[in-house]
Amino acid sequence: METINKNIFTAYAVLTVLSLLAAVGFETVLPAAIPVLLLVAYVAIVDFRRLFFLLLACIPFSIEYTFPNGFGTDLPTEPLIVGLMLVYFLYAAQKGGASSSERGGLFFRHPISLLIILSLTWALVTTANSLDVFLSVKYLLAKLWYIVTFFFLAGVILKEKSDVKQFFWTIFIPLSIAVLITTGRHAAKGFSFQDVNYVMQPMFRNHVSYGCILAVFLPFIVLALSWTPRHTLSQKLLIGGFLLFLLAIQLSFTRAAYGAVLGAGAFYFVVKYRWTRYVVAAAIVFIIGFVGYLTSHDKYLDYAPRFDRTITHQNFDNLLEATAKGEDISTMERVYRWVAGFQMVSERPLTGFGPNNFFNFYKSYTVTKFKTYVSDNPDGSTVHCYYLLMAIEQGIPGMLLFFVLIFYVLLRGERIYHKAQERWQRNTAMAALLSFVTILILILINDLIETDKIGSFFFMNLAILTNLDIGSEEK
Repeated sequence: METINKNIFTAYAVLTVLSLLAAVGFETVLPAAIPVLLLVAYVAIVDFRRLFFLLLACIPFSIEYTFPNGFGTDLPTEPLIVGLMLVYFLYAAQKGGASSSERGGLFFRHPISLLIILSLTWALVTTANSLDVFLSVKYLLAKLWYIVTFFFLAGVILKEKSDVKQFFWTIFIPLSIAVLITTGRHAAKGFSFQDVNYVMQPMFRNHVSYGCILAVFLPFIVLALSWTPRHTLSQKLLIGGFLLFLLAIQLSFTRAAYGAVLGAGAFYFVVKYRWTRYVVAAAIVFIIGFVGYLTSHDKYLDYAPRFDRTITHQNFDNLLEATAKGEDISTMERVYRWVAGFQMVSERPLTGFGPNNFFNFYKSYTVTKFKTYVSDNPDGSTVHCYYLLMAIEQGIPGMLLFFVLIFYVLLRGERIYHKAQERWQRNTAMAALLSFVTILILILINDLIETDKIGSFFFMNLAILTNLDIGSEEK
């Protein structure tokens, strides 16, 4: 056995040297990736948990990379996500199916799992009816590996208190390092609002991505404090981390993150005092009333911006003032696209335009009165409201399925919190629920579910809540 291990090590060393030589000779990094891929495959076979936690550790440092042929991806996270999806399929096949074991069957048949599967099935239906099937298939594949890796595989791994602790530290340490690097670079620029996007690259696309991931992870720092003994080094480290994250959110100048942190803090009391059903009912009434008000007699036209005054602001205080007056260019550009989005929904209300198709079709549905200086949209960004995006691309049924999922999770999450028999379960349920609510607030004015920085937490929060519910029922 020792001889075999030595031969394997020698062969791997030789392959590594040859790969590096090939990379130098052909002037490309691709051959150098071969030994790395083999090492990852070996780890996946021996213990895929390590590979999963490696993926989590990479999320804060992942970068968006575009190859010369125009293909874009997130490195190193997306290849790991795809690889772990394949690992999960092999794991499920080895176990005789995803629902073969009693615990696995309960997870797979849980209402949250069924709603996610139903939503994915409807995405398949809308892909078949898409106006650009190729783009929709790309979206469907990406959605599949996010759901499989961050929900179903996470459901296999994140079961016990020790798993949640490892999940926390695996993300907290690299994310804190990223925050320290960003804050240091930002300090060198005098914490300037104009330089906020520059100082966090390439780890984060922009200040929105940065501020949002910090807001989403903040409840888990509070959770970690609940299991840490008082007056210890770990507690001081966590308190310092919590204050650092709050400072970083403030310095990110991300209005959505500010609102999400405040909203999640308020929702803590909603869950604690069992008010979720009333909040959900009020939200439904507000949405119906708000949409009805704007669409009746074309009332939305009264809120068109003044083109000459809706500009980019270089000072954050001026930006906040302009936002209140409806003269901030990023806010009003959102309104410009939202108006187009409502027109698109009325055009194809059942199956929508197909996943990943908003950008290709929205400009013919825009209303010139709402146009801004950045309406050319060279970045190819979407409607900046995930709920509306679902209706545009997957029809009203797709949007309703998404609402059913989130309302069920909110109501069930409150029940999980109150029926938990152990303190760590109750606190973990609250942290996952508040992180989930943070995301729900953020996607009111952003499209973040299909990004590794936020989408990963969306599905992992659901996996954690599902496991807590199953564990509570078993006890």
